[in-house]
Amino acid sequence: MDLILWRHAEAEEAAPGQSDLERALTTKGQKQARRMGQWLDSQLPDNCRVLSSPALRTLQTAEALGRKFKIHNDLAPGADAADVLKAANWPGARETVLVVGHQPTLGQAAALLMTGEDQDWDIRKASAWWFVQRDPGDPDSLYLKAVMASDLVVK
Repeated sequence: MDLILWRHAEAEEAAPGQSDLERALTTKGQKQARRMGQWLDSQLPDNCRVLSSPALRTLQTAEALGRKFKIHNDLAPGADAADVLKAANWPGARETVLVVGHQPTLGQAAALLMTGEDQDWDIRKASAWWFVQRDPGDPDSLYLKAVMASDLVVK
């Protein structure tokens, strides 16, 4: 199974009284999402399942991919790493799964996948980490296929 963790692009600070879920991407964030979305779209198989947090900034990031996606409430800010893996049906899904989410959750999920331990790893805004587990029954078949930042994508 392939699992891609994509952190949302740069978002505005919350205005007084504004819900965290309502924060939108900045102009820079829109460019980051568009750039990374184009790269991911060129790399992902057609049958990739895309899951997004319900937060506006993740929806806007996912929209930049140009593919259909499903909003998954278990990926909202404050979720834990196990929620991400469960939503993706890790490691048993038959198709590639792309999760658009938040820090610190995505960094914690990456650490859990790579080390089996709860750790706080940082995933930069608009970056994607691509994991592959060749055999769902064999955790030793897991490897990190790619880490890509939006500023490294060539237009």
